[in-house]
Amino acid sequence: MTKRNFFKCSLLIGLFLFSIQSFSQENKREELEQRRLELQQEIARINNLRTSNLKKEKSILTEVEDLQQQIRSTENLIRVTNQQANLLTREINTNQNKISALRKELEQLKVDYSKMISKSYKSKSQQSRIMFLLSAESFLQAYKRLQYMKQYANYRHQQGEEIKLRTLELQELNTSLAEQKKVKDQLIAENRKTRADLEKNRKAQAGLIAEVRKKEGQFASQLRQKQQEINAIDREIERIIEEAIAASNKAEGSTSRSVFKLTPEAKALAADFEKNKGKLPWPVRTGTVVLRYGTQPHPIVKTATMNSNGVRIATDAGSKARAVFGGTVSEIIAVKGSSLMVMVRHGDYITIYNHLESVDVRKGQQVSLGQDLGDIAINKTDGRTTLYFVMYKNNQKLNPEEWIYQM
Repeated sequence: MTKRNFFKCSLLIGLFLFSIQSFSQENKREELEQRRLELQQEIARINNLRTSNLKKEKSILTEVEDLQQQIRSTENLIRVTNQQANLLTREINTNQNKISALRKELEQLKVDYSKMISKSYKSKSQQSRIMFLLSAESFLQAYKRLQYMKQYANYRHQQGEEIKLRTLELQELNTSLAEQKKVKDQLIAENRKTRADLEKNRKAQAGLIAEVRKKEGQFASQLRQKQQEINAIDREIERIIEEAIAASNKAEGSTSRSVFKLTPEAKALAADFEKNKGKLPWPVRTGTVVLRYGTQPHPIVKTATMNSNGVRIATDAGSKARAVFGGTVSEIIAVKGSSLMVMVRHGDYITIYNHLESVDVRKGQQVSLGQDLGDIAINKTDGRTTLYFVMYKNNQKLNPEEWIYQM
């Protein structure tokens, strides 16, 4: 292999590897951009909730919780934006290496082309094409010389076109590089503003926490009362599920109060539901989790813990709850102190949508994925529009955060 061929082969391999890397980086860039936009929307939603709630009577703890949510989302936004900027830095470096490789190839092509033109000119000055053909010893040799002249002319043309192509590619890469640098500068400027907002919110949070610390015993008492209300709702849900299992099994000739006896159709539905673990849509169109599943220390009142069998989601006023999967409405119940509740059965899986002001479905109705179930009620104590979303398999509670997409 000649030195020139080795150079071209190495260059092609390098450009191929660059293109693979670029494709991977492009996918990652699109994924990060999508996440950045989602976080911006989440921060705007939380900010709207905070702004509207400030006009209503509510406890200082709710203000702190709202602020805590906004700070957490802002920190995530900064992290994602940093990842985008770092990825762009790598892409800029990749493009700069591409440009350097293309410039070398272009220089080599121009050198080769220059030598070819020089050689062609010298050849013309020594003898004309006609003399070159006439001096052939045979017709076959003359024909071969004619073919050689055509090939040489074509090769010169190809070399010229390749120079044009590489020049255009170089120009496009330079344009892309300038655009990437512009986007990176915008991300850095945006991050600077986001950090300023974060610092402002942290100062506001520190002031509120200082007020809470002065009356921690009083707030701990409020939280215990709130937890008692949550526990009462959870016990009521468990009782309703037990009765629903017993009623369903009675029709199937079973006395179990803990596990559904499933028909073949119900088994198939449950299997489909299970396949979608981690991919189910949110039970609201837009929302933010304000109380997570399980036992957790309160972020502000250190002496208090909160426990929940589901997740509490704050959403926009006037929002509706929607089914996360197809199934049958098994129960519609008025829960004491918690408005209305809709229970949807998916084989032996159950999803529960609690704290509704009104419902759009009836018991026994088949519902489809994403179908509206009812209007979410406004919590009178804190002014939030919140849905309490719970999941069970038979009588065993599930963590919705493991089932709902990106919860």
